[in-house]
Amino acid sequence: TYDAVVGDTTIVENRSQYVDFTLPYTESGVSMFVPIRDNRRKNAWVFLKPLTWDLWVTSACFFLFIGFVVWVLEHRINEDFRGPPSHQAGTSFWFSFSTMVFAHRERVVSNLARFVVIIWCFVVLILTQSYTASLTSLLTVQQLQPTVTDIQELLKKGEKVGFLKDSFIEGILKGQFRFPESQLIEYQSPEELHDLFTKGSANGGVVATLDEIPYMKLFLAKYCNEYTAVEPKLRTDGFGFVFPRGSPLVADVSRAILNVTEGEKMNQIEQAWFNKGSSCPDLNTLVSSNSLGVESFGGLFLIAGVASISALIIFAAIFFYEQRRVLLRFDSETPFWRRIQIMSRIFDQRDLSSHTFRKSELEDKSGNDSVHSINVAGDSPNTNYPPSPSSYSNQTEPDFVFSTDQRRVAENGDITPSVTASPEIFPSPGRQSIELGNTTNGPRE
Repeated sequence: TYDAVVGDTTIVENRSQYVDFTLPYTESGVSMFVPIRDNRRKNAWVFLKPLTWDLWVTSACFFLFIGFVVWVLEHRINEDFRGPPSHQAGTSFWFSFSTMVFAHRERVVSNLARFVVIIWCFVVLILTQSYTASLTSLLTVQQLQPTVTDIQELLKKGEKVGFLKDSFIEGILKGQFRFPESQLIEYQSPEELHDLFTKGSANGGVVATLDEIPYMKLFLAKYCNEYTAVEPKLRTDGFGFVFPRGSPLVADVSRAILNVTEGEKMNQIEQAWFNKGSSCPDLNTLVSSNSLGVESFGGLFLIAGVASISALIIFAAIFFYEQRRVLLRFDSETPFWRRIQIMSRIFDQRDLSSHTFRKSELEDKSGNDSVHSINVAGDSPNTNYPPSPSSYSNQTEPDFVFSTDQRRVAENGDITPSVTASPEIFPSPGRQSIELGNTTNGPRE
């Protein structure tokens, strides 16, 4: 009937059986468009939102693990990590969690522990700064999220869906997605579509629409930052001009279209009609969640874990090397659990060969000598008082005997040898007991 049709005619397969199309002059496609909402969580638990649950759990486990590692490395040489079991556990975990605000006051004297703490403080710094930035963004920046993300959800709930009047989209909704007639509402203009979205499905409006992307670009240019595109996205060949089948004008017009689309002219047209000078977001861009996951900090946790495990391995190698004489005294008949028990008791002792205890002993001895000199040289009338208890600090410690029936230790306090060398614990065949004695060649104290 017509020699040509010039306009926004979509190139589809069933139409090509009756007419010839030129090359498309604009890209096209079909997508679902829905309103967007501000998804800021303004409630009492918003502080949990910046991190995902798996990152919360992983961080808590690493805090506990670092506290255990520091306790192992410091227990034998640091008085801050000694005492009753409840005090040791509390101090270890307090030290680890206090690194989160860098308020740990317990001194760390082992070089291995210092190495672990340096690495962990770096991890905590990155973690806390990222949490602060994410929480700030969550509370201040608009979190625009689509109200609907699945077209099948609309079909199941019986929600209304809009489409442009006389468009082939109606056939897609009925044929491909099987929407009943009662759930479809047609519109003729962008203003009418905006009114349908404003009403909502309960008041005769729509909650989503299926339309071609060029039309929705014009719609979003007028109602910017209120709607966005979601799945499904269907491909079409774009808009083209229509001629009767076999028309000689098809080739000439197609070449003219290529001349325009390959230059700057088409970009100017799209900028003038689709954007209109506004700063609208890309249709394919959705604001993602601000929650940080484990994958964002996997490298940091790996570094902290490797450093901690390496420190434990080095400490264990040094400890067993120092106690090699005890290990050599075990015979093949000694149960494995008994060996573990003995080594655990040795680990629980103070390492008097450590520089920390040697330094404290020298300070105590220097202080006692100063007090004694003052008492002797002074002209106080109270010279007949008995000496201070500190003057008996050089008393000899008694022997220790560990019976196999786990009797109490013969002395109150730590199981500490009387010399600075590492103690030897070995089974006595006659008494079926484990004795802690002096490793020197001199007489036993």
